[in-house]
Order: sequence, then C-alpha cells, then structure tokens
Amino acid sequence: MDPKTLASTIGSGLLSFPVTHFTADGDFNEDSYRKHLAWLDAHKLAALFAAGGTGEYFSLTLPEYSRVVSAAVAETAGKMPILAGCGYGTRTAIEFAKAAEKSGAQGLLLFPPYLVNPDQDGLFRHVKAICDSTSLGVIVYNRDNAIATDVTIARMCDACPNLVGFKDGVGDLELMMKIYLRMGDRLTYIGGLPTAETFALSYLEMGVTTYSSAIFNFLPKWATDFYAAVRRRDHAFVAREMREFVVPYLAIRDRRKGYAVSIVKAGVRLMGHDCGPVRTPLSDLTDDETTQLKALIGNRT
Repeated sequence: MDPKTLASTIGSGLLSFPVTHFTADGDFNEDSYRKHLAWLDAHKLAALFAAGGTGEYFSLTLPEYSRVVSAAVAETAGKMPILAGCGYGTRTAIEFAKAAEKSGAQGLLLFPPYLVNPDQDGLFRHVKAICDSTSLGVIVYNRDNAIATDVTIARMCDACPNLVGFKDGVGDLELMMKIYLRMGDRLTYIGGLPTAETFALSYLEMGVTTYSSAIFNFLPKWATDFYAAVRRRDHAFVAREMREFVVPYLAIRDRRKGYAVSIVKAGVRLMGHDCGPVRTPLSDLTDDETTQLKALIGNRT
C-alpha cells in the first residue's frame, strides 16, 4: 500500500492496538494472539497497529517484534493495513523499521526516542533518518519527550514524502490546532491520548477523524458503536457512555502507573482470551480490580 493510500485509509474509520499475548512464562503466544485477532476481525477497523503501546512494544526484542508483526499480517490477510510500532534511538528504530517492512507491515507508528529530550532540530533529524530508511508510510507520535512544534512538523513533511500521519498524545489543543491549520490535509490526524474515547468529540471538531481505541480489544462492538456515535455527533449517546462506562473505567485505570495497558489485558482475559500477564515493569490489575472491571463491562459485550 502506497503511503498516500495508507493515510486515506487510516482516516476513514476506527483504529486499534491489539495487546500482545504472552504465555505464563512471558513468551509470545502466537496461537492465542491470532485467535484474538480473528475474534476482533468480525468488527470493522480502518487499520490495526501491531506491537504498539498497548501491545507492549517497549518490552519486545527485535525477533519477538518481527514475529508479532508477521502474525498480525498473516492473520488479517490483507483485510486491513497493519502498522507497526517503531522507536528507541535512531539506529535501533531503523532496525525495527526494516524488520516491520520485511514482516509485511504497511506503515509505522513512530514512538519518541528513548529517554532523551531532543531539541526540535534533533527531533527532525531523527524522524527524517527513519523515514529515509523505509518505503512505508510513517505516522509521528507527539507525546512525552518528543513534542514537535507546528514548524517542525511542517519541516518534517517537506523533507519526508512518506510521513503521512500525526498522532497526538499530548492534549495541547492550541498546538494541535496550529499543526492542523498549517498542514491541512497533508496529514491524517489521529487522537492518541490514553483512552481516546474521552477526547473524541472535541478532537473531531479540529479535523481529527479517527482515534485508536484500546477498549476495542475487549469490547469491539461497544467501541465501534461509540466511534459511530462520535462521527454522527450524537452527544447524548457519547455523554451517557462516558458517564456510565468510560469515567468509571478511567477510575480503575488511574489507580497505578502503567494500568492503561494492564486494564486492557484484564478486559481481554475477561472475554475468554488467554493473553497472559503484562511484562515487567508493568503490573497486572488486582483480583478485586478485575472483579470491578467485570461488573463495569456488564452486558456491553
């Protein structure tokens, strides 16, 4: 898939990041992972991100990463684009980008470089080096220690034809609007704050037509219904589900650092999929918290 087609496809519907399944010993469980993907495939997505943040990209070795991406590509069999996470330092990120391309991914989601706080020029050169290393479409993820300004994003777009998307994980509405006004339809814009449903209606008004739903992992019908309500601007439906489900869900998620991934895995297990534990340094939900999540899910399946 050429980068421009990828960008258009991504912006047309809901996105999701499947959890990476592990055995009790912490090894990649490909069989369980593919069964989960097949279960999710009954519900329409615009694209799927393998080995993303919810997929515990940070914990995967390069060989494991290749296996995860290859498994996602094989299971979806061309039904939707598969994009892969990509990050760390520049040279390491290039290794992962090449592995993703070799494994059949159609695009990359570029996470911040590990730990360091680059200036705008350094961030530009980092992104350009990775874009230059691959023919895949690239989405830059603005978050944490890698927050590009609208000027830097414009510079990246001028230098990198295959930079096709911008994902916001900051929540700075002023910066988001500056980027959108400067770049217009040059980029596809993705809502990427944790539990993106919370911000979906507000971001839609700024031209952000899609977001990545972690909840889709265990409540795919609810997630697609919620996305449809956002797109038709059904404020009553969105407000009701925010009040009755999303906000109580956030209350569990916010109890510990790292629970944004852990709560999703707990939900997947509650749906009968043996996705295994999170890898350290993350911690799984307690039994009591899992029981609370089960009650919250209720009949939303």
